[in-house]
Amino acid sequence: MSAVGDVLAEIKRGAEEILLEGDLAQRLAAGRPLRVKAGFDPTAPDLHLGHTVLLNKLRQFQEHGHECIFLIGDFTGMIGDPTGKNVTRQPLTRDEVIENARTYEEQIFKILDPSKTLVMFNSSWMNAMGAADLIGLAARHTVARMLERDDFQKRYTSGQPISIHEFLYPLIQGYDSVAIRADVELGGTDQKFNLLVGRQLQESFGQPPQVVLTMPILEGLDGVQKMSKSLGNYIGINDPPDEMFGKLMSISDTLMWRYFELLSARTAKEIADLKQQAAQGANPRDIKFLLGVELVTRFHGAAAATRAQEQFIARFQRGALPEELETIELAAEDGAYPIANLLKDAGLVASTSEALRMIQQGAVRLDGERVEDAQRKIARGETHVVQVGKRRVARVSVN
Repeated sequence: MSAVGDVLAEIKRGAEEILLEGDLAQRLAAGRPLRVKAGFDPTAPDLHLGHTVLLNKLRQFQEHGHECIFLIGDFTGMIGDPTGKNVTRQPLTRDEVIENARTYEEQIFKILDPSKTLVMFNSSWMNAMGAADLIGLAARHTVARMLERDDFQKRYTSGQPISIHEFLYPLIQGYDSVAIRADVELGGTDQKFNLLVGRQLQESFGQPPQVVLTMPILEGLDGVQKMSKSLGNYIGINDPPDEMFGKLMSISDTLMWRYFELLSARTAKEIADLKQQAAQGANPRDIKFLLGVELVTRFHGAAAATRAQEQFIARFQRGALPEELETIELAAEDGAYPIANLLKDAGLVASTSEALRMIQQGAVRLDGERVEDAQRKIARGETHVVQVGKRRVARVSVN
């Protein structure tokens, strides 16, 4: 494989789609540094691991000599991104945008190379745009094209209101690419429409259209919905080491591979080797340890990662919880105790049906490990620290 082919293969890893891949190959072969853009609206003060999916891809471009633009949408943040929303999103105040943007700059350089990163604000050019300029920009796109976007289409057909300012959001995001003269723009799969508007506007302004690279949306701790602070299923970049490690250990064994693919710096071969080890009987918990140590090291350093792992092992694997945690003794009539009955009889849930529901939701843990088998039985003589949710915890001994 050629040098360009090697770079392209690395960039494609984990990506959902590249439009157009041939254009990207040609620009990589040209040998000049590319301007690679990713935009972030400062809607919350803290970034989480879902955001780092794009940051990791930006870092890959940097490692091959390209210039990355971390674009803070301080202007668009005051509009409110309607992507994926079934109602009009409330805009942020200027003070909220400025404060959130300030914290972003403190966090991104845990991943990106400062010497190859430009931090830009789209207010730099949007504040200079007058009403006539904005109307002229709006004239370069059509309502019909806007209604091709899935969330707009659904709201229109169901009779839900769409404010005119929401149509401006993808236009302004697209114009950012014109102002920057972006060669490549990265975004989540939910941003594909907006990224393609950027291509169309660049062509309209006589620029070569940018390559669009979309990345998958990272699921949160629940393994179902996308990682989001508002949903409470997130791992924050600024989470303390112990908390970050513990959250990573709480994800399901299946979701673990998704996190390896999108968050780990390990090569595709290294991840494939780990999957083979798991298939041959290696404990998924031990493989998950590798993921936890890698990510905590990235954000807090190797020493903090080692301490976090040691404390996790001490607390959960050895049951080293507070002394006031009393032991509940249960008698197993046939040599083993069904997990749902154990949760009910230990007073951790009100009924076995609630127990089954909590197991299905991934809210039950034994010694820190998620219980996924609702038919699991606890053998006579075993003692475990049993948790339901965050607050219900007991040490249970089966006799």
